[in-house]
Amino acid sequence: MLILGIILFGMVIGAGAQLILGKGGKGIDWTLAIVAGLVGSFVGGLLISLLSGDGLDLRASGIIGSLVGAIIVTAGWRWYAARSTAA
Repeated sequence: MLILGIILFGMVIGAGAQLILGKGGKGIDWTLAIVAGLVGSFVGGLLISLLSGDGLDLRASGIIGSLVGAIIVTAGWRWYAARSTAA
């Protein structure tokens, strides 16, 4: 049950990152949302939570860090996709 909760949280964070960056006239790419949400949550959320001194507890700093990490992963994914199609 915990794994499903983590995946769902990652999907929501990844979808939020796509909405913040703009969809570019398309709908939400759910594959990108899951990957960006999970990777961004792990890296960004863990890093911000540990730096702020919250530890591994679920706090606002971890959620904000998760969103920032997902935004960075989504922007990098879009940049790489645009670069590879242009070449």
